[in-house]
Amino acid sequence: MKKIIPIEEGDYYLTPEGYRCFTEQYHLKRGYCCESGCRHCPYGFNKNTGTIKR
Repeated sequence: MKKIIPIEEGDYYLTPEGYRCFTEQYHLKRGYCCESGCRHCPYGFNKNTGTIKR
């Protein structure tokens, strides 16, 4: 079971379309890559190749 990460200020922002976009700060707090190709992924996941740059 995945642990719930409380949302804090700076963890996300709203895009012009109204979507919630998580920041690098939130991804690092979460502690793993979800492999969804997130805009601010600090783990270097490439959605096109399916690989993570270390």
